[in-house]
Amino acid sequence: MKKLSLIIIVLSLAACGSSNSKMSKDKFVVENLTNYNAEELKANYPEADFLEDTGMFEEGTVERAYTVMYPDTPDELHITWKTEDRKEIFDIRFSENGKWKSTEGIEIGTMYEALNKLNEKEISFYGFGWDYGGAVMWNNGKLENSNLRVFLAPKEEVANKFYGDRIIEASKEEIESLDLKVASIMLVN
Repeated sequence: MKKLSLIIIVLSLAACGSSNSKMSKDKFVVENLTNYNAEELKANYPEADFLEDTGMFEEGTVERAYTVMYPDTPDELHITWKTEDRKEIFDIRFSENGKWKSTEGIEIGTMYEALNKLNEKEISFYGFGWDYGGAVMWNNGKLENSNLRVFLAPKEEVANKFYGDRIIEASKEEIESLDLKVASIMLVN
């Protein structure tokens, strides 16, 4: 009887440990946040500091309520809301090299080549030096309907031909020399 009790206790602890590790693993996947309202976020992320305010978005054309989770840390996450009551998320953004990632595993620092593999089709991207600089186009690949907006940045300064509000046309060698990595991710709800 003691052996049976011990086995039950060990299995219970193992089950608790595995569910907790799964929860913490999934906790920083941005797609998991899309159905939360502001109160649910606070209940599910009690360790996160929260800042709330309103501000101008979409190139200064729309005022939205927003929430910042984990401010001033590598896990800083910006959430804008569809309405002032913070019941439905409009979009989620992050650009720090923290724990956040997409369900596909895209995170800050993901390389250009890895995006092509995940998309199962070659991506293209906009030029740099403007509000949506480095924006990725999925070109009808696997991630086309993912609601993920990914923005690339080069490792170093680039030639003028890589700037501007246009899709960049460049050779494979030129793109490789840019050493492009994901610098910012937005999930549109």
